Amino acid sequence: MSRIPEAFEVAKAAGKVALIPYLTAGDPSADRTVELAGLLQDSGADLLELGVPFSDPLADGAINQRSATRALAKGMSLSGVLQLALRIRRSRSIPLLLFTYFNPVHRMGVAEFAARARDAGVDGVLVTDLPVEEGEDYRQILDAAGMEAIFLAAPTSGAARIRSIGKATGTFVYYVSRTGVTGEQELLPEEARDRVLEIQRLTGKKVAVGFGISRREHVEEVAGFAEGVVIGSALMKVVEETGEGDSLPERLVKRFRELLPRERPR
Repeated sequence: MSRIPEAFEVAKAAGKVALIPYLTAGDPSADRTVELAGLLQDSGADLLELGVPFSDPLADGAINQRSATRALAKGMSLSGVLQLALRIRRSRSIPLLLFTYFNPVHRMGVAEFAARARDAGVDGVLVTDLPVEEGEDYRQILDAAGMEAIFLAAPTSGAARIRSIGKATGTFVYYVSRTGVTGEQELLPEEARDRVLEIQRLTGKKVAVGFGISRREHVEEVAGFAEGVVIGSALMKVVEETGEGDSLPERLVKRFRELLPRERPR
């Protein structure tokens, strides 16, 4: 069974937003990813998003694109990510979300992917380029395997589409805080709060906000209206700057903690 609902409920009971850091699997290495996953859980992460490196990551900004390129150059693949997830699961209870594109899943075969992901201890899968209108068979296969299919809503999503996303998604809707790609930004869009409240109202689901969360002020702002917040490029920038250096674990944990809210209002 998925660990995702419990993670959100535990965060809510603690009066905080669910913190969801992102790591590109295999950057700078598989061993480092496993190590960093454990350190992030120890530092307050409630769920962990593992990015499957892909050669044409259209939803990713420059930092995560370069991260995917480095991981691919090291030989990381979807099969490798599932092996890596299993290594994390053997010692850690944190819910694991895979962030991927549909091509690797299609090449493996959705049924085989679902079975292998389940056996690796994966709890949910977010396929960035699979529209909800085309994802029913995929969703049913994941559901039968005991995993959640997580779907995205964008600032441009209309009410009818949001309702469809709400019916298809698992515990939460992943709200892309801006049009475009991932990456650090100065300010959250002014409409983010209103859009998240609309999604909650139309779907009855929790919402996690991602894309561009790179400052403590962003996390504190999101904590006031959403149930979850995804932190990606801000962490992968540290990986890019540090590589396999001995200081990577300390620097990444420091950066993650810098983003935690001073007060957790939820």
